[in-house]
Amino acid sequence: MVEHEVVHVAIAPPAAIDEELVKKVSAIVATNLYETRLRLAGKIPKLIAHYDNMQIAESTARSLKELGLVAIVCTDSELRKSPQIYRAHTLKLEEQAVLFSDRGGQTMRMESGEIFLVLRGRMQTYIEKEVTRTTKKLNITATVLMGGIPIRKKVKEKTVERSVQTEGFMRFYYRVSPEPVIEILQHDFDYSFLGAEMASSSMANLNTAVAKVKNAFPQAIFDDRLVAPFGADAHSAVSKENIEMHCKLIYWYHQAVKS
Repeated sequence: MVEHEVVHVAIAPPAAIDEELVKKVSAIVATNLYETRLRLAGKIPKLIAHYDNMQIAESTARSLKELGLVAIVCTDSELRKSPQIYRAHTLKLEEQAVLFSDRGGQTMRMESGEIFLVLRGRMQTYIEKEVTRTTKKLNITATVLMGGIPIRKKVKEKTVERSVQTEGFMRFYYRVSPEPVIEILQHDFDYSFLGAEMASSSMANLNTAVAKVKNAFPQAIFDDRLVAPFGADAHSAVSKENIEMHCKLIYWYHQAVKS
C-alpha cells in the first residue's frame, strides 16, 4: 500500500482584507469564515489547506492566485525537514564580501551578490538548569529517640528550573534552496569586529551587525517580520518549535514574488 504524503497550501496575508475576499477564500479551501479570516490576518504566511494529492493542492493554489494572493505549495517533508546550518561565531567585512567563521575556525566567504535573502527574527527557547538546594526535613528516627522532640536534618535536593530566553537571529539564504546557509545567534556571537561601535548589550550589538550586513549585501532581500510579530502571529512566530516552518514559508513567499 502506497502512503500519500500530505501536501500543504500556504497563503501570504494580503495588505487589506475585506469580507468578499474572506468568503471567496473560504469557499476555495472549504473552511469556515472565522478560520479563514484568521489565516488571512497578520504578516507571516500561514498554512491554509492540506491535501494528499499534489494536483489538488496546485489547483487550489491557482484559484487563490487568481484572487491576487500569493499562494505556496509544499510537501510535509519539505516543511518539516531540519536544516543543517553553518553557525557563524564572528565575521569580517571585506570590500565585496563577508568572511564568516565558526567556533571551530572553519570559514565561509560570501560575495556581496550571492545572498538572495537575509531573514532576521526573534525566537523563544527554554533553558533548563539543575539547581541544588539545602532544606531541612524531619528526622523520624532521631525524633523517636529524643522522645518526640522534633529533630530535623539538612537534606540536599536537586531540582530543574526552566526559564524562557528570547534570542535574536539572522539567517542567510541562497536563491536555490529554502535551507539557510549561515545563521547568527544573538547570544552565541563575537561582536569584536564592531570595534569602537561595540556596546555592552548583545541586542544593541546585533542591531549594529544587522545594519552592516545590510550594507554588505545590498542586492539581498531583507525581511524582519519575525522580529516583532503581532496579532494572530504573536505566539507561534517566536516559539523555537515553529521558527523553522515560518522561515521556510517566508523564503518561499519571496521566491514566489520574485518569480
